[in-house]
Amino acid sequence: MSFRPLIAICGTTGVGKSKLAIELARALAQTPRGHAQWRNAKVINADSMQVYIGLDVLTNKVPLHEREGVEHLLMDFKRPGEQYIVGQWVQAAMDLIDDMHRRQEIPIIVGGTSYWIQHLLFPGRLAGEDISPLPPAVRMSLDEASLVYSAGVGLQLHTLLTALDPPVAARWHWKDTRKVIRCLNIIKDTGRRPSEIFDEQSKDVPKPRYDSLCFWLYSDPEILKHRLDSRVDAMLEQGLLDEVKALINISRGRTDEPAGEEVDFTQGIYQSIGYREFYQYMTTPGAGPEEYALAIENMKTSTRQYAKRQIQWIRNQLRPAIEGADQGEHQTHMYLLDATGEPFGLSINLM
Repeated sequence: MSFRPLIAICGTTGVGKSKLAIELARALAQTPRGHAQWRNAKVINADSMQVYIGLDVLTNKVPLHEREGVEHLLMDFKRPGEQYIVGQWVQAAMDLIDDMHRRQEIPIIVGGTSYWIQHLLFPGRLAGEDISPLPPAVRMSLDEASLVYSAGVGLQLHTLLTALDPPVAARWHWKDTRKVIRCLNIIKDTGRRPSEIFDEQSKDVPKPRYDSLCFWLYSDPEILKHRLDSRVDAMLEQGLLDEVKALINISRGRTDEPAGEEVDFTQGIYQSIGYREFYQYMTTPGAGPEEYALAIENMKTSTRQYAKRQIQWIRNQLRPAIEGADQGEHQTHMYLLDATGEPFGLSINLM
């Protein structure tokens, strides 16, 4: 049995995940030579928005001077208009982890996209590639779905998914276009209903890919609410609107999109909180203080809602997978850390 160590840090936005990751990495790097086999660490980003180049304020990246020399991988390498999905990230992270283990370095996975972290920790949870033949009419409908998706017609996509797989369609609101199209792509690629695949996975005992120590940073919701609101205010002071404006220009330059056209907020960096909320304000001639205040409030609301969804995924998906895992060849454990206090800090001593 080969020991394959990994540290994962998950939690909502605004609880100090990156700060803890940097402190852990520095502590491991300071371990005296000969005291431990594993004596260095690097951070691997698991935030789906921080993979994009630039836009540091919009995506809440840790500034370089605050990383304290700790190398951050899988960050700042995709162009804003590019799609980057979970399977691509998992493979890239696995390749980096293999290389780090050969160098006796411990990977520290940190980010708010717990869905990515879960698929890294447990293999075999993504839809397979065993493509079965589909009726021509169904495949044609799915091909057409790709076209209407580009136009942002979410209701048509959800109607199609309801016809093909009612149980899984009932999970998502028709406006949740990204998840709806993911389910349609599973049908198209595998010839199977996503609900059947998900049901099979729920009955399997997950086998960890690594020997993982997972920290769940949790904050009292009321405290977190005020912290997130303050974070939005700070982002505006740090130049959020400049980044939104630059992203609008990139989008129009990439698609030749005339002003006033419907924008697809489900692709790449355009999903980021802040872009959608300020797009209308910044593209509406004559928009004034009232529209600006509304955009701020909408961004704060979206941020709080996102934090709730992050908690729901960890509580309902990631934690049960870890607690029910097959602790055989590799073991995985989760610990809850109270991050309610502000600022969050942890004294680490590995001596």
